[in-house]
Amino acid sequence: MKTTRRDFLKLTLAGAAGYMLAPRELRAFLQEQQQTPGTFGVARASDPAEAVRTAVDLIGGMGRFVPKGSVVFVKPNISWDKVPEQAATTNPLVVETVVRMVREAGAKKVIVADNACNDARRTYVRSGIKEAAERAGAEVPFMEPRKFVKMDIGGTVIQDWEVYRDAVDADLIINLPIAKHHGLSEVTLGMKNMMGLIGGRRDLLHQNLPDGVVDLTAFFKPKLTILDAVRLLKKNGPQGSTLKDVVDLGTVAASADPVAIDAFGVTLFGDALPSTDYRAFPHIVEAASRGLGSPEFKGAGYREVDLG
Repeated sequence: MKTTRRDFLKLTLAGAAGYMLAPRELRAFLQEQQQTPGTFGVARASDPAEAVRTAVDLIGGMGRFVPKGSVVFVKPNISWDKVPEQAATTNPLVVETVVRMVREAGAKKVIVADNACNDARRTYVRSGIKEAAERAGAEVPFMEPRKFVKMDIGGTVIQDWEVYRDAVDADLIINLPIAKHHGLSEVTLGMKNMMGLIGGRRDLLHQNLPDGVVDLTAFFKPKLTILDAVRLLKKNGPQGSTLKDVVDLGTVAASADPVAIDAFGVTLFGDALPSTDYRAFPHIVEAASRGLGSPEFKGAGYREVDLG
């Protein structure tokens, strides 16, 4: 059965118009999406877990991306010694839900890790991610120096570089960034989150950050990106200053296209940025020019649900 525009209208206007699908209707709708999946899913909900599950279901469900018996590397942002309310790190409930979904899809092993900017022994705990991911059944190791190996990135600005071996050896990578402002690149979204999979002098990449993050995206090839915009850090990123810098959006987006995710992500910032046109962001333009995806996320495969 084909999903009609009216079906989507009921859902996307749910919050604004006060109309809500009954749980049974919603389940039936999402099951239908598994049969005719979209390419870009957006879910808005007060419950982060519900938003994650719905966004992924809109593009076919986690089983579409995770083969049974696979080893999956989940890459959130755990860089900063901040609590979840400060929106400097990926929401722990988003991480927990993704790990649960990956396990439900039949993964043999799930690894959650990040090369933190602050001391990982603090960031892993204070962000709430270590506890949440382990509760869902993931291994959450600190990235030890011995596990970084030099490899040929083959990029425009990054050639040989130290990369985290467990991420390279995994059957697939699920990228799990948080949407936030960044003082150097204006935003940090999906592609920049790949910097947490390398070691060495990462600050050297700041000389040509757009090409650098595209090089890393092309090398690591995340199979799925799930963007956490449950809370959005609209200024003073990447760490934030006060809770006034944070906006509650209750939004999660999911796509296999890393370019589309970043193009969508910039639109969430509104007037907090000089422009939300993807063409104002060199890394998005560069990634599209290299054929890594399309910035035109609102095509025929776009699906959006507002659960209120």
